[in-house]
Amino acid sequence: MRPATNETVVVLPGPDGKVGTVVVQRGETRQVLDQPYAASRTGEAEVARLSDAEVRENFGATLQALPARPTAFMLHFITGTDELTPESKAELQNVLAALKDRPLPDVLVIGHTDTVGDAAGNDRLSAQRAETVKGFLVDIGIPAGRIRTAGRGERELLIPTADDVDEPRNRRVEINVR
Repeated sequence: MRPATNETVVVLPGPDGKVGTVVVQRGETRQVLDQPYAASRTGEAEVARLSDAEVRENFGATLQALPARPTAFMLHFITGTDELTPESKAELQNVLAALKDRPLPDVLVIGHTDTVGDAAGNDRLSAQRAETVKGFLVDIGIPAGRIRTAGRGERELLIPTADDVDEPRNRRVEINVR
């Protein structure tokens, strides 16, 4: 015989306010939780609804211990170079601010190009762009070992184009931070 437990399952909304669905089954009892703050408690047949205050009171310490949500940034480059556009130089400040709020960030920097030039040259340029951004991050104190880089060349176009098309939105670096 299993010891009695007191369990509560709560569905919390994401940053966009949306929730998924959780099905809790205990023996023959099945509860579907598909609304924000819907809760299933051991021994209760009905789905409960907790308030935000109740969630914070009961689970506040656990929620505070969770790592920050992953975030992503996109920076763009001047054609044929690893030099950021003026707009992306400004956006880089937001990236740096977000990273400083994380004690041990895990960062992936992926470089891309448009389709101007040959594929091998674009592979090199995309890797160079990723390494350039990594350099900015290391310069502000992010340990190099916490940053992975990759170059995708022209293989993962944000805006599909024919060959030799100068498309500014494809000349980018994606920065994923966890």
